[in-house]
Amino acid sequence: MYQSKISGLGFYVPDNVVTNEDLSKIMDTNDEWIQERTGIQQRRHIVRGQDTTLSMGVKAANIAIERSGVVKDDIDFIVFATISPDYYFPGPGVELQKELGLKTVGALDVRNQCSGFVYALSVADQFIKTGMYKNILVVASEVQSLGLDMTTRGRAVSVIFGDGAGAVVVTRSDDGSGILSTHLHSEGEHAKELAVLAPGMGGRWVTDIIAENNPEDESYFPYMNGQFVFKHAVVRFSEVIMEGLQANNLQVSDIDMLIPHQANLRISQFIQKKFGLNDDQVFNNIQKYGNTTAASIPIALTEAWEEGKIKKGDTVVLAAFGSGFTWASAIIKW
Repeated sequence: MYQSKISGLGFYVPDNVVTNEDLSKIMDTNDEWIQERTGIQQRRHIVRGQDTTLSMGVKAANIAIERSGVVKDDIDFIVFATISPDYYFPGPGVELQKELGLKTVGALDVRNQCSGFVYALSVADQFIKTGMYKNILVVASEVQSLGLDMTTRGRAVSVIFGDGAGAVVVTRSDDGSGILSTHLHSEGEHAKELAVLAPGMGGRWVTDIIAENNPEDESYFPYMNGQFVFKHAVVRFSEVIMEGLQANNLQVSDIDMLIPHQANLRISQFIQKKFGLNDDQVFNNIQKYGNTTAASIPIALTEAWEEGKIKKGDTVVLAAFGSGFTWASAIIKW
C-alpha cells in the first residue's frame, strides 16, 4: 500500500472585492449585521468576461503544479470539485485537461458542495494508495456570485458566498509524510434544508421556468435553513474531526493546524472553543473571501502554508460540512 502526500498548492481569487458596505447599497443590510452573523467583511466576485469556474481553476492548478515539482506530463488523473460548472454538462474536468495541455488522462467531476474538496482529496488518496496513479491534480473552483439573489429577499444567503479556486497536486510519497486517512459521510434526509431546487429533472426544468416567466420564483436561488444548518454543522464537524483523530491514535492536543471549511466564522469559533484550540491552531480567512464552497479549504490551506503556519511534520486536519448534508475530514502528516 502506497501513501500519498500534497506536493503542491495554489489558489486564485478574482480581483473584484465586494465589501459589506457595497452590498448595503443594493439590499437592506449593513456591515454590523453581516459580521455579527457570519464574520465576513468582504468577498470576491468575478467580473463577467474575465473569470469563470474553469479559468480560475486553471490559474490555481498552474500554481500548484509549479510548486509541486511535478511536470504536467506526469499528471495522470484529474479530480475537479465544483457545484458551479461553466456548463450544465460536461463538467469542468475535461475542460481543465484541455486548457492545461495534459495528455488524455481521466477527469472526474465531484459534486459534493462544501465537502467537495475533501471528497475529491479522498478519491485521489485512494487512487494513489492502490497504485493506480502517481500524480493527481485536485481542483476546486466555484462561481457563486452569478447565481445569488442579490436583493433584500435573498440577503441571508447572498452575503455569505464568494468566488475563487484552490488546487493541490497529490503525489505518491515514500518519506513517511502524507494523508493518513479520510472520512466521508452523508445524510440525505436533510437535503432540502440547503439546496437549489431548480432546474432539476425531478421537478421544474428550464423550460418550465421560462414558460412561467415568474419574477417571484425563488426555486433557482439557493435556500438555506440557517439555524438548522448551523446546529447540524457544529455536531458533524466535531464528530468527523474526532473520528479522524481516533483512527490515527491521535489526541486533540496533537492538532497543529485545523483548516475548517469556511462556512461561517461563528461555526469555526464554536469548534475551536469546544476543542480548546488556540488561535495558532485554527486558520480562518472567511473574513476576506466569504464562503467559496468547495474551494474554501484549498484556498485556506494554501494561504496558511504560504504564511508559514504549516510546517513539515505538522498534523493538519481538514474538516467540512455542507449541503446534502455531507461532511468529511482528512488527517495529514505534513
